[in-house]
Amino acid sequence: MGRIFETRKTTMFARWNKMAKLFTRISKDIAIAVKAGGPSPDNNPALRRALQNARHGNMPKDKVEAAIKRASGQDVKNYEVVLYEGYGPHGIPIIVETATDNVVRTVANVRHAFKDGGGNMGNTGSVGFLFQHMGVFRLSPEGVDQDALELDLIDHGLQEMGEGTGEKGEKQLIIRCAFNDFGRLQHAIEEKGLSPLSAESEYIPLNPVTLPEEQAQEVLKVVDKLEQDEDVQRVFHGLA
Repeated sequence: MGRIFETRKTTMFARWNKMAKLFTRISKDIAIAVKAGGPSPDNNPALRRALQNARHGNMPKDKVEAAIKRASGQDVKNYEVVLYEGYGPHGIPIIVETATDNVVRTVANVRHAFKDGGGNMGNTGSVGFLFQHMGVFRLSPEGVDQDALELDLIDHGLQEMGEGTGEKGEKQLIIRCAFNDFGRLQHAIEEKGLSPLSAESEYIPLNPVTLPEEQAQEVLKVVDKLEQDEDVQRVFHGLA
């Protein structure tokens, strides 16, 4: 076990805007999970993951409950999860995960963000081979026997386990598995009585690239613009 590489986070837009965007993203995750597996987290692993992420993001309980109720209604929007791929400035690969009820609007906005930032949107598969699709769990390391946990989880799909930091610099234990093993690793973690800080599907760059700071900021401006779009859920890039 060692330190796990993580691509740098963008922090350009204001705190309150960022919090509102986070709540919107989680609300969409809840809606998609409820539609696929029902409103009971006991029988819906995807909903449990969304609720864990809501707690970690300090999303108010009333907003969470409202999102579940709204997603259980007849007038809920049908969100389609669509991935877009392309290259940012200086050839940095980018994957954009969206949840949209209007694909025409979304693809136009994503294409504009790429072009406006000096990059270009590609076809499906144009950069996907440069990433590995993984399930990623983040836990508080406090009170955890990390060596024992690592041994216990190997039989449940664990591929990588190491130390990392959250956005505020707090220590975290990061656990990764192949995306196909997401569900069974989640179950194994829960069986041990551990409650992840977050549980996400992520695209991990296979060969992250280091750029001079000025060039890196050009890439991060594109990432930031994409992240602020209302239809964008997550952005993954190959910048170290």
